[in-house]
Amino acid sequence: MESAICVLVSQFKAYAGSDGSSDTLSREEFHRLVPAELPNFVKNAADPAAIDQLMSSLDKNSDGELNFLEFWQLIGHLASKHGGFSQ
Repeated sequence: MESAICVLVSQFKAYAGSDGSSDTLSREEFHRLVPAELPNFVKNAADPAAIDQLMSSLDKNSDGELNFLEFWQLIGHLASKHGGFSQ
């Protein structure tokens, strides 16, 4: 599990750092991350409108960016769904 966490953190920082702070994902960074890294886990991962809607649902503080904890909610949801765990 430790290696999986390391990969998630490093991937987040790699995408987040592409156009500024490595602490948050901008809209553009999230649009690059989802289809590249989660094409089989996120429904309509190639649809920009679907990605915008997903980002809005995750952006709890409505600042137009996703911090790691907001992003982690997506990972937890996808892992639960993939594992067949009840929501």
